[in-house]
Amino acid sequence: MTDAEAADTTPGAERQPHPRPAPGPEAGPLPQAAPGGRTRVLWLAKGLGRGGAEQLLVTCARHLDRDRYEVDVAYVLPWKDALAPALEEAGIRVHCLGGTPGASGRADPRWPLRLRRLAVERGYRLVHTHMPVPAVAARLLLRGPGLHGVRLVHTEHNLWERYRRPTRWANAATYGRNDAVVAVSRAVADTVSRGGRDLGGRLTVVHHGPDLSGAPPGPAARSAARGRLGLPQDAVVVGSVGNLTPKKDQRTLLEAHARLRRTHPGAVLVLIGSGPLEQELRGRAAALGLADGAVVLAGSRPDVPELLPALDVFALSSRQEGLPVALMEAMACGLPSAVTRVGGIPEVVDDGEQGLLVPPADPDALARALARLVGDAGLRDRMGAAARERARRFDAAGAQRAVEAVYARVLGDGRR
Repeated sequence: MTDAEAADTTPGAERQPHPRPAPGPEAGPLPQAAPGGRTRVLWLAKGLGRGGAEQLLVTCARHLDRDRYEVDVAYVLPWKDALAPALEEAGIRVHCLGGTPGASGRADPRWPLRLRRLAVERGYRLVHTHMPVPAVAARLLLRGPGLHGVRLVHTEHNLWERYRRPTRWANAATYGRNDAVVAVSRAVADTVSRGGRDLGGRLTVVHHGPDLSGAPPGPAARSAARGRLGLPQDAVVVGSVGNLTPKKDQRTLLEAHARLRRTHPGAVLVLIGSGPLEQELRGRAAALGLADGAVVLAGSRPDVPELLPALDVFALSSRQEGLPVALMEAMACGLPSAVTRVGGIPEVVDDGEQGLLVPPADPDALARALARLVGDAGLRDRMGAAARERARRFDAAGAQRAVEAVYARVLGDGRR
């Protein structure tokens, strides 16, 4: 044990109400099989904020085969913990590696050592990483005494070339340590392969579907959702869900909406999500003459499935995507879409069938697509029905079974 490890005996601040395992190297590693012969697995993420990749953890937890696997979740950034309660409600033990859950500021730089101690003490047989920074730490540190035979599975959520250069380098240097990689779309898988990473049969594409089992349908749900958002009941509403960041490019969507309102002055745009560009986007909306009521910035919401019925059209102006969970949820709700032709989006939306595809960073093209949908209720109905039908092919439970088949393969337990 290094001096740094000896000085830090906290394997990860575990959220209550779960009892915390007794720390201390003298106890030795716990058995690598959970009670009842289940395999103990760790899902590792950078944060548990309301992003698409993080939401997938909640969805997968709800469909986990608990007869075969006992899963914990660990995350690095203490202030990004919005989805931790949902995981706990699903019966998942949650560990914060970077400090006290909910604390602001920087993550404790000793978090990689805490990850290693947690892995030793909990005796995981498999660690499934999400997002490259924690994945690199896991590949480097989860080896050696007390960690014999730990398998590593990584889910690639983003196009490889979109990572920052240091992240790409660190990811590439350690990628060979993965026993298997799951890509969220074929477009993402292609970028992994193009980078010269020869994974052979270790690369699997799994399209994750939405879990909207609790989302209410029908006119009453539409009326209630519009009431929650303060929207007029008779307006045509375009909506988008996503963090307010450069890669989501809501600025282009605002520009398109301003153009749309020249011909459809009653159209309303709703942006659901929060992020560093919120004030900039508010300022841009004002500069475009989008007065109060023309645009609603609804902030981060825990009730997105219940709000989707308020929309008539779903829009995404992203410059890059792996496979956006928000789009899958909108399609499952029967919403037609106007979305950018990036990443894995063309794998689930056929142009002119379930929605309209446009180039990224092109507000004129996006405005024309929105105008077609806003101005034609029959087209919205046809594309919405096709979107709902397409979404049935992407089943949340089936996606989790596919991931568990990857687990079985790398663990060599003979179960597929």
